[in-house]
Amino acid sequence: MSPFQLKYLAATLAVVGISVAGCSNKQDAAPTAASAASAVSAAPAASAQAPAENAAAKSDAASHGDTTAATYANAGSSPVGAAALHQNINPKAPQMTQAEFERGKEIYFQRCAGCHGVLRKGATGKPLTTDITLERGTEYLKTFIAYGSPAGMPNWQTSGEMTAQDVDLMARYIQQEPPTPPEFSLADIESSRKEYIPVDKRPTKKMNNYNIDNLFSVTLRDSGEVALIDGDTKQIINIVKTGYAVHISRMSKSGRYLYVIGRDARLNLIDLWMEKPDNVAEVKVGLEARSVETSKFKGFEDKLAIAGTYWPPQFVIMDGDTLKPRKVVSTRGMTVDNEYHPEPRVAAIVASHYRPEFLVNAKETGKIYMVDYTDLANMKMTVLDSAKFLHDGGFDSTGRYFMTAANASNKIAVVDTKEDKLAALVDVGKTPHPGRGANFKHPKFGPVWATSHLGDESISLIGTDPVKNKANAWKVVQTIKGQGGGSLFIKTHPKSKNLWVDTPLHPDAKISQSVAVYDINKLDGAPQIIDIAACAKLADDGAKRVVQPEYNKAGDEVWFSVWSALNKESAIVVVDDKTRACKTVIKDKRLVTPTGKFNVYNTQNDVY
Repeated sequence: MSPFQLKYLAATLAVVGISVAGCSNKQDAAPTAASAASAVSAAPAASAQAPAENAAAKSDAASHGDTTAATYANAGSSPVGAAALHQNINPKAPQMTQAEFERGKEIYFQRCAGCHGVLRKGATGKPLTTDITLERGTEYLKTFIAYGSPAGMPNWQTSGEMTAQDVDLMARYIQQEPPTPPEFSLADIESSRKEYIPVDKRPTKKMNNYNIDNLFSVTLRDSGEVALIDGDTKQIINIVKTGYAVHISRMSKSGRYLYVIGRDARLNLIDLWMEKPDNVAEVKVGLEARSVETSKFKGFEDKLAIAGTYWPPQFVIMDGDTLKPRKVVSTRGMTVDNEYHPEPRVAAIVASHYRPEFLVNAKETGKIYMVDYTDLANMKMTVLDSAKFLHDGGFDSTGRYFMTAANASNKIAVVDTKEDKLAALVDVGKTPHPGRGANFKHPKFGPVWATSHLGDESISLIGTDPVKNKANAWKVVQTIKGQGGGSLFIKTHPKSKNLWVDTPLHPDAKISQSVAVYDINKLDGAPQIIDIAACAKLADDGAKRVVQPEYNKAGDEVWFSVWSALNKESAIVVVDDKTRACKTVIKDKRLVTPTGKFNVYNTQNDVY
């Protein structure tokens, strides 16, 4: 057992009065630790209670600084004092002031809801319902929040991203009954919409000299912005105000429009043809969100956009150039196990290349909606049963098969977009989290698609060719060993011989600050471990989590975010894909908590 594992195990067992002495195997304690409710999400998320206009981003700074420490300096020993109490309906819940409860809602919005759900019923993260959290108790929950776990729960306190006071606050907050947020109608969506530049006032041709194909949209998570960076010069073109904690950036079929959606459900439309690319429209599609996509089928290019929300559980179809909402569809209903679920959040959305359809994942129910967008007034949907809890995914190398993770079921669902049917459910490792996955030709098994995992160190390679390699299709043909759990993204490129795997949510800093890279032609060999954070040469001791490899258009560079806390220095490191050497470090005081990066050409053409 490593020193880190001993420290984590000792801290976890101490809260239940068990000594680590005599423990010779980490697995001895694993069932106890694994059964605890994870208190904060691995995936940053937006809260249903967050005010519009990005108030959450403005207040997030306080969560890491002296203001919060002073406000909650007595939180552990005297949590309420003479302040007004929050009136919780469960008398067993620990006391909180009303101010603490409001602060807890804000932190939960920023850090937890994406994995654990607005109603805390769990998905990628464990359920945080009060029957579980009250049984565990404050001290146990504090330890789990502080130290995290190798299965993907971040070490929020030891990484410096939360103070001890915040950890104590959240341990008590998740023992309160969760507040239920309001609904959000089509009228609410329309009332929030803004057109900064009407369509008839926008450029009729490209007005800049940027190589848009190699432009990167980089999420600046905690500042509520994206950085548009020139992939050729590595210079920042513009910092664009967006929603809080942008989850993804997607391109219109033509490559002109960039759509970015924040966890606070603010969707921004950026025109890349402008002299200086910037917002031309925005809308709030709900109270918490993660997904956006645009129509790609011939004849519908750039015409429609679709956004999916975590709360309310629904998706909205809009005009692609104005974001005017046209149709809202709820995803509430029965799970694949025939139980009603009140919060089937919309996860990944992709646009079919074979039909005028959107594929929409309903996370909690395990349902995949194939939405025909040719006639919104008489809209038709094919609903496929797959497995819970659906999350992210991408296409195979042909663009026909949608490969999507069912996190809690430890499966990958394979959807045939040409035949509109489920082709297979493939068993993989614990809590698959592929991003959009990685496609390459295996030297022995032919075309494969790969996923890494939040919950274990395995990397699963799935055969994707049912014609020429039928014996290998829709099964794991090889499992290789990564650095550990806590992986969020895996990536390669058609012109590359490398397979890159991150582990940003592993609680061991040596693992979270580095990446593993494999030679695709020698997958039986050990990977090379590259300390990306060291390449960045940051001046402070921030978390420095290395997240999301993203290729440039040419496929000869890989970009990584070195993601530290809000009040710490972050950076982007560009690695030469052939030599695997650090090539360029992009530093700028405006690069606040960079996370996801999306190359325009690769995103537009599903290259991964």
